[in-house]
Order: sequence, then structure tokens, then C-alpha cells
Amino acid sequence: MANTSSAKKMVRKIARRTAVNKARRSRVRTFVKKVELAIESGDQAAAKAALVSAESEMMRAVGKGVFHKNTGSRKVSRLAARVKSMTA
Repeated sequence: MANTSSAKKMVRKIARRTAVNKARRSRVRTFVKKVELAIESGDQAAAKAALVSAESEMMRAVGKGVFHKNTGSRKVSRLAARVKSMTA
């Protein structure tokens, strides 16, 4: 357990930050799942719309430091490729 007052405060801050980051990560996963469900159903219009919102949410998480920039870009790129391949 933390001994100093500053260490105790850091424990509180880390706990709050962890909770916020967990919520953000969960939100991103929800948006990605919506894209994947639209891809599975074969509805390209819904998939494109879901991709736009998922990309926005992913990049917001990157900006907040939840994901690394390259991780966010890679995930968005792979989702976009899957949506694009629906026509081919």
C-alpha cells in the first residue's frame, strides 16, 4: 500500500484514469462490432455508415491515448478494406 500522501493520490488518479480508459476502449469495441455485424449481414450502406462512426471513435481514442496511433490506423484500414471488398 502507498505510504506517502502523494503516492496515495496517484493511486486514486490511476484508478480514475483506468476506469475512463476502460470505458473508451469498450465504446470503440462496440462501434467496431457494429461494422462487423453490417459486413456479415451484407448491407454495404450500413457498413459504410458504421465504418465512418467507428473510425471517428477509434481516432478519438487514439487522441486520448487509449490506443497507439499506428494501432488505430491499422484497425481502421483493415475494417475499411473489408467494407470495400464487399462489392468485389
